[in-house]
Order: sequence, then C-alpha cells, then structure tokens
Amino acid sequence: MGIKINLDVMMAQRKTGLVELAGRIDITPANLSILKNNKAKAIRFSTLEAICKELGCQPGDIIEYCTDEDDK
Repeated sequence: MGIKINLDVMMAQRKTGLVELAGRIDITPANLSILKNNKAKAIRFSTLEAICKELGCQPGDIIEYCTDEDDK
C-alpha cells in the first residue's frame, strides 16, 4: 500500500553495498538503511538525485506506487 522504495533492488543490480553508496552520496549508512528497508516517511529530492546519479537510474526505478490490490 502506498509508496514502495526499491532501492535494495537497484543496489543489487548495480552490485553496490550500503556503506559504499552512503559514502558516495554523503548520507549516513543508518539513514540510507532506513530508506533501503522501506521505513522512511520522506526523502529529499537532493538525496534522490544523488542516488539516481550514483546508480545511473531514474527516480521511477527506485520509487513505486502500489495500490492495496498490489499487496494481495
């Protein structure tokens, strides 16, 4: 339901670790972990931009809208 973050999928596809990506985008590993594990309530556009730049992807590759039916 709601917004789903697929950062873990993109990181796996790019073979990038959490600590490595966190260092490259200047965010703490703890905060990136919250985002990666779909526990975040918000994301700054500057953070999203940095993630997309480092992983070579689009915001839509990371953020997905899911309806209640998608969860079934």
